[in-house]
Amino acid sequence: MNEVFGATRNPWDLALSVGGSTGGGAAALACGMIALAEGTDFGGSLRVPAAFCGVVGLRPTAGLVPRFPVPLQWDVGSVQGPIGRAAEDAALMLDAMVGASALSPISVSPPWQNLVAIVAQTRDLKGIRIGYAPDIAGVGIDPTIEHVCRSAVCRLADAAAIVEHLEFSLADGREAYLALRGETMVGRFFEHLDETDKFGPNLKGNIEAGLKLTIRDVATAERKRTEVWNRCRVLFERIDLLLTPTTPVQPFPVEQNYPEEIAGRKLATYIDWIAPMFLVTLCGLPAASVPCGRTSTGLPVGLQIIGPRFAEPQILRVAKLVEDMNPIGWPPIVRPSA
Repeated sequence: MNEVFGATRNPWDLALSVGGSTGGGAAALACGMIALAEGTDFGGSLRVPAAFCGVVGLRPTAGLVPRFPVPLQWDVGSVQGPIGRAAEDAALMLDAMVGASALSPISVSPPWQNLVAIVAQTRDLKGIRIGYAPDIAGVGIDPTIEHVCRSAVCRLADAAAIVEHLEFSLADGREAYLALRGETMVGRFFEHLDETDKFGPNLKGNIEAGLKLTIRDVATAERKRTEVWNRCRVLFERIDLLLTPTTPVQPFPVEQNYPEEIAGRKLATYIDWIAPMFLVTLCGLPAASVPCGRTSTGLPVGLQIIGPRFAEPQILRVAKLVEDMNPIGWPPIVRPSA
């Protein structure tokens, strides 16, 4: 819900939310209004709307897409990435976005030549080791979403992938992300720290939480970030990609700011429901959300595909096979001519 422009409604059910913050782009893609979209991803701003709207949203490795001008040029949390109706579309757009730039101090060139060709030529996943963990954030999971995601992962074995079901958690990184998020918000809106009453309650709360941090809080968060990143590094020595449900909840009413519980369990903070995505951000890893099926009420379900740095080719190859094996069609309000 946007107080200035009104609500962006979910094309699968107009009473429901598209998620944010790139909800408009995801909804327009699902409706066939546009061919491609792009946005930023910090806590899941590309991945949440992709999951809710049944499209593909990719958070790339930090530095692949140069960012300028931005107030925090060394920031590795917020990245720009593509959204498309299919994995090949996201690959095409990412190829156009990436590249080292003298304007961006963390920018790098991709270690591939033609991502869209790599993805388009995917026929199987022979030899790719996939791990599936249903709740990496420890916040719970809607049983319907977990069932749809687990079923889609199991089908990847038919594409010659090596699938392993894991007990893997990054839940202890939640407080660290919240601290670093607060620090980032203070830096991003530094010129307006005396004007927080002009912001919405969510942004205002983030800034005020950041202003309360001590240097010990920030240092503790950075140490925890290193710890959870190394946990992922070790995991990726024995598997190639980690798969998990993108969101732990189904799309909620458009008037609702955020869900208050998951599977009957109360949330500790208003952003705990996006923890499966923001913990990926904390570790600086690339990840995509791809539609992997629908609920019994017809809503799309997103599967999050996470990899080590520069694993975008493997991530989008798996995304292509997931969408090929689990087609969801168009939203009911859309009537494409072809």
